[in-house]
Amino acid sequence: MSLRVLWVLPYLPWPTSSGGKTRQFHLLRALAQAGHRITLLVQSKTELDDAARQALEPLLEQLIVLPRRSLRSPTTLLAVMASPLPMLASINGYAPKLSRCFVDLLSQSWDVVQIEHSYSFQPYEQALRQAAAPFILTEHNVESALGGAIYDRFPTWLRPLVWIDQWRYRRWERHVMCLAAQVVAVTEADARMLGNMTGRDVPVVVNGVDCARYAQVSPTYDSERLLFIGNYEYPPNVDAVEWTMDEVMPRVWQARPGARITIAGNALPAEWRQRWPDERIEWHDFVPDLRDLQAQAAVFLAPLRTGGGSKLKVLEAMAAGLAVVTTAQGVSGLAVTAGIEYDGGENAEALAVAVLGQLSDPAAAAQMGRAGRTYVDRAHDWSVAAQQLLAVYEAIGSPEESACE
Repeated sequence: MSLRVLWVLPYLPWPTSSGGKTRQFHLLRALAQAGHRITLLVQSKTELDDAARQALEPLLEQLIVLPRRSLRSPTTLLAVMASPLPMLASINGYAPKLSRCFVDLLSQSWDVVQIEHSYSFQPYEQALRQAAAPFILTEHNVESALGGAIYDRFPTWLRPLVWIDQWRYRRWERHVMCLAAQVVAVTEADARMLGNMTGRDVPVVVNGVDCARYAQVSPTYDSERLLFIGNYEYPPNVDAVEWTMDEVMPRVWQARPGARITIAGNALPAEWRQRWPDERIEWHDFVPDLRDLQAQAAVFLAPLRTGGGSKLKVLEAMAAGLAVVTTAQGVSGLAVTAGIEYDGGENAEALAVAVLGQLSDPAAAAQMGRAGRTYVDRAHDWSVAAQQLLAVYEAIGSPEESACE
């Protein structure tokens, strides 16, 4: 049966320059290919250009994109300072035109209303309450637990405000989830945490990979080349690169001076090229197709210390057959085993040792790459995620009682 879905997002899912955008695009595509009719309502800080229109419109019954006001607008600054909502919800909220558009859409008949991220919810709450319309909320992370990822670069003197904002997010997060007919998580660990907040079961719709796209990548295991990909608007990826360059790679180069590393991704800071001018570092901005970079590398190095959810960059590296060296945070949400599907450690010395081990034994790196590829193909193809989401849709007619109120 074809479903009519109203899908609400706080960003355009094209280009797929972040994990969240990649997830949204591939789930939209999978549902569209299954014959479901989707209207996508987006509040975006970037304009809808021709490339995004051409990528998205063939998947949709209707695409509606409204601009998000500037971070420096008086409304945003006032909301951040005075609103009872947390900072992220204030930045994405208080949007009258978006609220009016949503009211008009909600007057139509929908099988599913799906809202991504609790921080985007404020403009829709009144309309949903008045219409008594059930909705699905997808939380990509436990946002209230991301303090280290979001606030770690704030100056020390702002720490009291950070604590207040985290408290506000815990309260807001629980409030939104208690209104939802169903909350969806991305990992089992997040599902348990969100379930404890709501008093009901929280299903998982995993992050995925277009496994067929990466199946033909053949990494160069004897290349002595490392790779890291990230969206550098996200502080954990900035921290990962800085830690890599300051502490991990000097240890690697001490033992293998010929090793090289490629750093690529959206919003790559220009000053990094001057900060680390070593000719063994190759810098790239956003790369739409990663397969050439993956094929040149032997190891995907992901020294992530903070963050949440499961890491699409790691899943894509495994799908491409790369040996992965990372931390426990880098494989959070994945059912993988150290020494089989990945290698790594929790400090710079352990990560350097793991990198050197993979570079010195190309056959072992290839074996680890095969194991990672097998795992991702079995558990994280986007077809798996789409079936999980459709199972949530089927159950939405009889949501569980919540223990929130």
